[in-house]
Amino acid sequence: MSTTTPGPLQQTSATFVGMPTFPQAARAALANTQQRKNLRHATHTIRGKRERVVAEVPEWEALRVAGAEAKDEALTHLGDYLEQLEASLTSNGATVHWARDAQEANRIVLDIVRSKEVDEVVKVKSMVTQEIELNEALEAAGIHAWETDLAELIVQLGHDRPSHILVPAIHRNRSEIREIFLREMGTVGRPAPDDLTDDPARLAEAARLHLREKFLRAKVGVSGANFAVADTGTLVVVESEGNGRMCLTLPETLISVVGIEKVIPSWEDLAPMLQLLPRSSTGERMNPYTTMWTGVHEGDGPQEVHVVLLDNGRSHVLADRVGRQALRCIRCSACLNVCPVYERTGGHAYGSVYPGPIGAVLNPQLRGTASTIDKSLPYASSLCGACFDACPVRINIPELLVELRGQVVEQEGRTAESAAMRAAAWVLSDPKRLAGAQKAAATAGRVVGTRTVRSVPGLGAWTNARDLPTLPTESFRQWWARERGEDDR
Repeated sequence: MSTTTPGPLQQTSATFVGMPTFPQAARAALANTQQRKNLRHATHTIRGKRERVVAEVPEWEALRVAGAEAKDEALTHLGDYLEQLEASLTSNGATVHWARDAQEANRIVLDIVRSKEVDEVVKVKSMVTQEIELNEALEAAGIHAWETDLAELIVQLGHDRPSHILVPAIHRNRSEIREIFLREMGTVGRPAPDDLTDDPARLAEAARLHLREKFLRAKVGVSGANFAVADTGTLVVVESEGNGRMCLTLPETLISVVGIEKVIPSWEDLAPMLQLLPRSSTGERMNPYTTMWTGVHEGDGPQEVHVVLLDNGRSHVLADRVGRQALRCIRCSACLNVCPVYERTGGHAYGSVYPGPIGAVLNPQLRGTASTIDKSLPYASSLCGACFDACPVRINIPELLVELRGQVVEQEGRTAESAAMRAAAWVLSDPKRLAGAQKAAATAGRVVGTRTVRSVPGLGAWTNARDLPTLPTESFRQWWARERGEDDR
């Protein structure tokens, strides 16, 4: 597995610069009791819904296999399918752009928006545009990028960072959202009603009224895509609120930024995906809104369609025969909802728009392990395996985490831990050396007695959280010799 060389994405999102290592960030998150309560309630609710709808499908495992095979087929022949996708899109009136990295993708989008002489765009929820910091690039050029997904709107108005793939504001409760709406909505558009309560229906109504005027006047929409069908050139967005449908149909110009791993070979491959994704993400049998568009259609929807196909480190991941399975990810967030680590720390501790178990493997692969936050992410797991069991496309996240840990250790070179492991290997490889070490340990045990050893120099990471086991006063070899009267060798 090759992950130590950074991919084209050279640094984390601007809002994540200077992030501490995962253990440090997690320690701070654990102290936030309200956030932990919010996370536990939300993840357990989504997890329970998912379990119920998955249980309704007796062929669920076969669907998982079909989804994984479709993604693997696309990844194995990615170049061919991307060329087919480009040809299909172009023949249907769309303009295709290729972007090597975040900077190039942002420049392409910015040039298109500027050519329309507008100062705002409306956006569908998109992980990839967060990855490339598109909002920041547009704002720097004086163009407002309005998030229209409810949770993304909460994050944007709260000057916050997303903490979940599916529910970015999962760390906020209803009263916090009410305060954000009352304080911030009036600064960027229609204000929230003065009598706004924390009732979910009232909060949704306030968001709807605030966003409606933006939908109606927007000339340019920006989206991602959940899937891109190579043989037809069809892009697919699934969502639950209807904001995506508004962004994808009302503006005159539509710009879709799509990671190259989103391609699937054929329309037939889309069928298992549309069964796997809603059940794994929101615990629904199907998404309330599934929008598909194939290029430009005169008099119906956007009359100018641009598709930006983005690499941004994905080719680097693809070259890794073990690690490439991470590119199967369909961003359902099922692994986050079952992860005991994520449930307690939340998403901010991961230092990226991709949190949780999939973020712990995808971020180091896309960005390399040069930064302190990225090299710590493979250790942000108990390796319990719940993420693999939940993943609808069978990404073996525990296997990838172990591989990445090995890469980090190799990159670090000689450390106190590696020196201790070499010393242990030297002792354990020879029976006489092992016997001598056991005698020494037994002698130390008699000296220490039953006293608890709470700290050992060089083992701080271990003994900070646990006491050292009481040393035995006699080794097994010594016991055997005493009981059987045989020589202790």
